Amino acid sequence: MQPPPEVIRTPHQRVACDGSGQVPAALGHPRVYLHIDSDLGYVDCGYCDRRFLLEGGPADTVK
Repeated sequence: MQPPPEVIRTPHQRVACDGSGQVPAALGHPRVYLHIDSDLGYVDCGYCDRRFLLEGGPADTVK
């Protein structure tokens, strides 16, 4: 299993992803709103595989 291409730590359980960041937003993907499950502590974007990690959650190893 390969690691996700990018991990973004966030204090919020609801996040939005449009694939922008290293590329302009126009070259990304449609904006999607994601919810981080508090039992997992992360959620992956279905378009770009970017991982959003809940700060202080079960998957956060930098506590």
